[in-house]
Amino acid sequence: MIEDILKLESSWDFFKNTRLPIVLYGTGNGADRVIDEFERLNIKISGIAASDGFVRNRTFRGFEVKSVSRAEEIFGEFAVALCFGSRLDSVIEGVVNLSKRHRLLVPCVPVYGDEIFNGDYIKKNAAELEKAYGILCDEKSRSVFENFLKFQLTGELKFLFESETDKREAFESILKLGHNEAYLDVGAYRGDTVEEFLKYVDGKYKSVLALEPDVKSFKKLSQYLKNYEKALAINKGIWDNIGTARFKNEGGRGNSVNSGGTALEVTTVDEISESFEITYLKADVEGSEYRMLCGAEKTLSKIKPKLNIAAYHKTEDITRLVFKIKEINPEYKIFLRHHRYIPCWDLNLYCI
Repeated sequence: MIEDILKLESSWDFFKNTRLPIVLYGTGNGADRVIDEFERLNIKISGIAASDGFVRNRTFRGFEVKSVSRAEEIFGEFAVALCFGSRLDSVIEGVVNLSKRHRLLVPCVPVYGDEIFNGDYIKKNAAELEKAYGILCDEKSRSVFENFLKFQLTGELKFLFESETDKREAFESILKLGHNEAYLDVGAYRGDTVEEFLKYVDGKYKSVLALEPDVKSFKKLSQYLKNYEKALAINKGIWDNIGTARFKNEGGRGNSVNSGGTALEVTTVDEISESFEITYLKADVEGSEYRMLCGAEKTLSKIKPKLNIAAYHKTEDITRLVFKIKEINPEYKIFLRHHRYIPCWDLNLYCI
């Protein structure tokens, strides 16, 4: 598998070798990281564009942000480096339409961490990637894994779309949640994943415990859970030990552990399981998934709750999370699914 993937041209090599003007589509953290890598590789960009509603007469990294239509007037034919994320059908449709007019690739940078997924990374970690691929327990998971690697390397949308599955399939065919689940949601945000859980159990459950470190999001989460019995929100983060950690609070999903952030209480899954029953655990904790698993060893080895773990925040998560779960409890069957999102976010490990 790895040998065949390495025959593909990486997005970074394409942008380095193309003679077309390069226009970045999107601004924000993703664009910052792409520009930084382009500068390291001596790749020159010609402009930055955004959707009409996001132009707003502004600049980004020294470039005037233009509308796509204006960029087309100026450059004519150009290559597009997509630098933002979305799961909205209307946005994805717009990206696909743009890709029909221009050569469009997604240079993949991690949400957190410094490791860039490129040919060198694949070569360096070939044995681990093959091992993780072999652990996955159904053909669909292995197909998702292979297409994920191809997309991360090439930035080609076709590989991303080939890896896509409906979330209902994961919940109904893998997790098979019942009406007596004790649900622990770490990184609960404002309650959207609690709402998702309630949808798949038809509103029938044993208990819900939701953790969210961001104060603003926690207030909205608490307000949402007031509508439900046997549901509790706690303003804490999850970690591999009990105490405090610093979180960079951005008022949204991007509330990651950061040395310059605000000190907040953190706990572990193992501590929680001493007081609360857990039959199903969902974790989407902005790159802290591995540390969360390190603080969940007793729970996973003795109780073995069903798991739904985000696997896309850091480049290395696609292997190390798989290995950690298997190390803690070899009985887990591990499935990999990617749900509709550009880039390859909403990539999750479902374990039973």
